[in-house]
Amino acid sequence: MSTSRSPDSSSQSADLGAQYITATPTFFKSHFRFYSELVSAGVLQPLDSLVEGLKHRDGEQHYVTPRGMSSLVKHFLSQSGADLFFERHVTGVIRRGASWEVQRKAGSSEMFDAVVLTMPAPQILQLQGDLGPNLSVSQQQRLQDVVFSSRFAVALFFSPDAELSFLWTARYIKDQNLVFLKHNAGVPGRGPSLVVHSSVAFGLQHLEDDVEAVQPIILQELSRLLPGLPRPIGIKCHKWRYSQVLTPAPGLPAHMTVLAQPPLVCAGDSFTRSNFDGCVASALSALSALRAGLTTEP
Repeated sequence: MSTSRSPDSSSQSADLGAQYITATPTFFKSHFRFYSELVSAGVLQPLDSLVEGLKHRDGEQHYVTPRGMSSLVKHFLSQSGADLFFERHVTGVIRRGASWEVQRKAGSSEMFDAVVLTMPAPQILQLQGDLGPNLSVSQQQRLQDVVFSSRFAVALFFSPDAELSFLWTARYIKDQNLVFLKHNAGVPGRGPSLVVHSSVAFGLQHLEDDVEAVQPIILQELSRLLPGLPRPIGIKCHKWRYSQVLTPAPGLPAHMTVLAQPPLVCAGDSFTRSNFDGCVASALSALSALRAGLTTEP
């Protein structure tokens, strides 16, 4: 759920990750308090425009984020009351008695009473320190069994006087290389934008290529599908090495408790599914494990 700004430093933005949220009847009921809160706060609103090629199923509800997908994440972070620190590239976790030392790529390590890891399973397995020795053989295997797709996403930003006259807001494409287009209409002072996602096959084919090499290929494919596009004033290309989970960790709840004391819990879509409800289910599951592992002094 990533919202990116135009590289030309304008106020334009576009979602390079999730584009909309689909709630099935079952999850809408079980997660109603979250949907209700987000709609009331204006973070979510019903999708009322055409998504060409979207398969409609009975009872499903679709939502978009008027302020970008990152606003959904920011909403929950602001509600947490936690002190937030970004740009921490974690490289390892080491047990120090009743605490965990978390090492990072730049800067000094930090101590924590509990650790929750929500990066994709392949990145969890890359961590150094005491994570590996505390994994059972079955836990190690389950993490290794997780499979993610990979894809590229490109956002094109246009000048305020550019016109993109599409009848659809988003469109699924039956194409070998590109699968999804999303058009954001401009507002006064800001031009429209267009987001394109590559196919799983294309992402796998170019997995080890730099975005600088892949971007021209995607733009060429886009011009073939949509000839006559105006020249963009800004382009941003992103490679999602871990885009959507194809095979989650088998035989587990929506989290994995590596160690109960001090708590070390793995969570995220590696244990559920790559959508909003999967994230919520994993968060609630990990919360139960974290509560069980933390004690409060009288």
